[in-house]
Amino acid sequence: MFNKVLIANRGEIAVRIIRACREMGVKTVVVYSQADAESMPVRLADEAVCIGPARPAASYLSIERMLTVAGICDVEAIHPGYGFLAENAYFAEACRKHGIVFIGPTPEAMRALGDKAAARETMKKAGVPITPGCDGILQSEEEALKLAHHLKYPVIMKAVAGGGGRGMRIAHNDPSLIQGFYAAKSEAEAAFGNGDLYMEKFIVNPRHIEVQILADNYGNVIHLGERDCSVQRRNQKLIEESPSPALSAKLREKIGTAAVKAAKAAGYTSAGTIEFLLNSDNNFYFMEMNTRIQVEHPVTEAVTGVDLIKEQIRIAAGEHMKLRQKDIVVKGHAIECRINAEDPASNFAPCPGKIELFIPAGGPGVRLDTHVFSGYTIPPYYDSLLGKLIVHGATREEAIACCRRALDEIVITGVKTTLPFQKRVLHNRNFVEGKYDTGFVEKMMKERPNAQRKES
Repeated sequence: MFNKVLIANRGEIAVRIIRACREMGVKTVVVYSQADAESMPVRLADEAVCIGPARPAASYLSIERMLTVAGICDVEAIHPGYGFLAENAYFAEACRKHGIVFIGPTPEAMRALGDKAAARETMKKAGVPITPGCDGILQSEEEALKLAHHLKYPVIMKAVAGGGGRGMRIAHNDPSLIQGFYAAKSEAEAAFGNGDLYMEKFIVNPRHIEVQILADNYGNVIHLGERDCSVQRRNQKLIEESPSPALSAKLREKIGTAAVKAAKAAGYTSAGTIEFLLNSDNNFYFMEMNTRIQVEHPVTEAVTGVDLIKEQIRIAAGEHMKLRQKDIVVKGHAIECRINAEDPASNFAPCPGKIELFIPAGGPGVRLDTHVFSGYTIPPYYDSLLGKLIVHGATREEAIACCRRALDEIVITGVKTTLPFQKRVLHNRNFVEGKYDTGFVEKMMKERPNAQRKES
């Protein structure tokens, strides 16, 4: 096991990793920007080193500075968390060259799965269902039009190096396809330095189902069930739950088996997530693989009892994974609400500022992963996530009741948050009945302001 780990991140995920390391007897070094000097990770870590100014490019995204701190502090491994450098193959490769263990997959696996078109081909060869689309990269506008006519509209064009909804355009006819082709290409070039695109049939309002996997360096690959992440807006997840109310036992087994196949086909190690789209006919298709720990990983931890961060660290340290598929038993139901410093009434606009009062929820079945406290000032430079409320109950009904109660207990004053929105979702009749898809939030936001009183 490692003696000391550097955490190349901030916020709640940095706190989460610090706690896991402390329980494992591993010392931690956290890096921080000038804007995060008074943050909770800085207070909790064994060592803290300022890495630069607030701007991410000069701090949390600087590979050179990360490696310099790692050398000075004599760490053996780096945990990237999620976001920032977590899926940067160059960073993983640089760690390897400097004799530092990257707590995550190999740079080779990252590159193979980071290229979305290549990942599709890998999954196709492995027998994992993929959405109908093109083989390889779109070479021209003419090729895009020809394929769109074959697939039939609507279609979606995606950047091969994409993520976060950038370099992505939906087309419903020829004019929108032509316009979208060049717009997506330009956006992808600006965001990723790579304008290559591929095309798929666009599935209207599917369920977004993802499967958590763990894989060690000795060929042992397991899945830990699925999470339903369909409550989302602009491709950003807002509420997640496990197990999904949309899956039958038979479909759950099929999708879990497909996820393990996908991980093995990619030669994957560490924790990872295989994302699928599920259509109204219960057909599922591979969408992408996230080569890192997910924001919503606690949902899986709640129903399986497995600490995913600790497993990540053990795998990176070269240990054999003790868990086998037969050991994974999903018990009860879990729901996670992402609490963001955003104003739902103003199109979810970010709301940085000072938190005057913060009172967390508690009680049976409640977990709150956060880095904020009364008097904390939310910087305007980073993600607006304040924390994650995770609840667990014996049944989905119990989990919903627990979540409603916990949301009512949380007090955050001084800034606008998504708490009122989360409460509204938890009382929405369609959500309560499990009848929702990726179009759910958009429909809900169009409802009359007093509609929520009539729900459930």
